[in-house]
Amino acid sequence: MTDPKKELSSLALTIFALNGKLLTVAEQLAAPAGITATRWQVLGAVLDGPRTQADIARKMGITRQSVQRTSTKLIDDGLLESISNPSHRKAMLLKPTEKGFESIAKISPHHGAFALRLADEIGLESMAQLSELLGELNLALDNLIPNNKP
Repeated sequence: MTDPKKELSSLALTIFALNGKLLTVAEQLAAPAGITATRWQVLGAVLDGPRTQADIARKMGITRQSVQRTSTKLIDDGLLESISNPSHRKAMLLKPTEKGFESIAKISPHHGAFALRLADEIGLESMAQLSELLGELNLALDNLIPNNKP
């Protein structure tokens, strides 16, 4: 019989290692666009529509303060812009500028090529299964950690 505590520890250590590797890959993929992985993460969070800093933080699982610092830099670099939020006077919405979309377009071919290499390495079906399982884990943790507090 397996021990849930040991399994959780093993799972966490594996995910920590994966996080480090995925951040390394993200840095390499973002480099041709002249941005960091962190900037890519925040910029990517608003590609499908404007969001507030708090919305981005929740979606990406990072702190609002981190999003605030990063989005300020992206605005300063002309990759993001803030627009008024009809739902909230103070919480502005962030959206990519044309320059922001151009940066993402520089990343896209390298991202696609790496995705194909990974699919060749582990199989597309395994990638899909892992994504689904990690999504389930994410939802379970959301349920177990109300307001993101352990």
